[in-house]
Amino acid sequence: GHNGDYLKHLINNKISLYSFSFSIANEKEKVEKQEAKSGLNTEKEDYLIYEKEGIKTVLLGGINLQQIDRLRVTILMERIPKLSSLHSIRQSGMDLYNDNLLERFIRRASEKLEVNSQKIRLILSELIEELEQYRMTKMEAFRNKKPKIRKLSEARRQAAMEYLQSSDLLKRTNEDIGKTGVIGEEKNRLLMYLIMSSRKREKPLHIISLGASGTGKTYLQERISELIPEEEKIEITMLSDNAFYYFSKEELKNKLVVIEDLDGAENVLYPLRELMSKSRITKTVTIKDNNGKMRTVTLEVEGPICVSGTTTKERLYEDNANRSILIYRDESREQKDRIMQYQRQLSSGKENSQNQEAIKELFKDCQTILRPIKIINPYAEDLKIPVEVFKPLRTNAHYLQFIEVVTFYHQYQREVKRTAQNEAYIETTLEDIAAANQLLNEVLLYKSDELSGACRSFFERLKRHLKNQKTKVFYASEIRQIFRMNPENLKYYLRQLKKYNLLKIIGGNRYKKGYEYEISSIEEYEQLQGKIKTVLDKCLEKIQSKELVGG
Repeated sequence: GHNGDYLKHLINNKISLYSFSFSIANEKEKVEKQEAKSGLNTEKEDYLIYEKEGIKTVLLGGINLQQIDRLRVTILMERIPKLSSLHSIRQSGMDLYNDNLLERFIRRASEKLEVNSQKIRLILSELIEELEQYRMTKMEAFRNKKPKIRKLSEARRQAAMEYLQSSDLLKRTNEDIGKTGVIGEEKNRLLMYLIMSSRKREKPLHIISLGASGTGKTYLQERISELIPEEEKIEITMLSDNAFYYFSKEELKNKLVVIEDLDGAENVLYPLRELMSKSRITKTVTIKDNNGKMRTVTLEVEGPICVSGTTTKERLYEDNANRSILIYRDESREQKDRIMQYQRQLSSGKENSQNQEAIKELFKDCQTILRPIKIINPYAEDLKIPVEVFKPLRTNAHYLQFIEVVTFYHQYQREVKRTAQNEAYIETTLEDIAAANQLLNEVLLYKSDELSGACRSFFERLKRHLKNQKTKVFYASEIRQIFRMNPENLKYYLRQLKKYNLLKIIGGNRYKKGYEYEISSIEEYEQLQGKIKTVLDKCLEKIQSKELVGG
């Protein structure tokens, strides 16, 4: 009933509310763009994305770069576009190398996403290849992140040479370590430095620092390890179960391995022991090759390594401790006062940090020019350790090795000789043995003591207190208040001391003031100390007498 102008007006002024064909075209264009960008998106290491044929796969938390025998992931898979919340599937802790788990997941994903199972299988197969390539690339990148090899100018090499040729080298070294900010601990710091220097030898020594929490074990280790060139050490704060097996074959060879806290490394104690003792570990794992077939690969890592670690649990790491030199931190009031005074000077700006850094660099230069060389100890047959030492076989080996380390550090002060096979070597001197005896006296004492280091520290503190009070008798409650100790720790120490007949109950009861204790022997530790020192001194005196007669 209207003329044509009305129809024209309606058509020309129409408003498009929705265009189905336009929407489909847009979605098709999106999918084409996504497929063009197909591949693994690794912008966020803990949120890996893989998009293929309208399916988006997300790996939440990334992947483990070390366990190459498995590919365990938390996976999210969904359709693009996501038409419904039902069109997604999540699975945590799934090993993509486990065919049974993988097939079950494919069936579930096919049902949830309403996609052909063959398509899901193909996507996951390509994803696995992408992940393997990504993991290998990342592992190579980590391995290539190595500090640059230290190169010395002729002037710096000469300065380091002159330092190692200086008279009273050990005394000067100890004093200079103190100038880098290591307060007190004169024996421990020099002992640790020399043991860390042994990493270049065929059979390095190892060291474990023991003490209560908060006594500065980690601090001492960190400061001494700062004197070792970066490319010759590996510092570890946390280790996974198989961490040591995934180093390259010679990556750890003649390296210092610094473990911040052994208390968090229980899972790697076995491979660590093997590296310490046998200088080699191997493990056979199964992996999937590019054709999807399983094959075995043998991972092999070679030493030797020098291990330095700290712990509060001496007995827990007994097997590792038997392979190591043990040192106990100085927990005296005087040592704490010295450290606090240094902290005040540091805060007030009175410590010269530039001078400290210069000394550290000189130490690193000295470490760089130390070279592996054979050492012969002509006096070895006359050296003995005290019979009081527990597990004497290992301790005797450590004693002889440490004497060689002292000789090794003096290599630029020794005449280089040749064996019948024309192999270069240097000889141990009597001065080396005397220096080693002085540094190892307390170490051998710990190895001969029935008590743990913490218990011995408490007992000696208790004896000093009672000596000042001119008595041998005490009540546990009084000691706990005076020493401000945890009651459980006190009970443990008292049980240990009673167990070894160093304390006895002479009265009291547990209901009122508590038990009254008496120390059985005040001088037992000094007597043991005297025996250790006497044996070492007598051996040295015997050798010196032979030398005089021979001369």
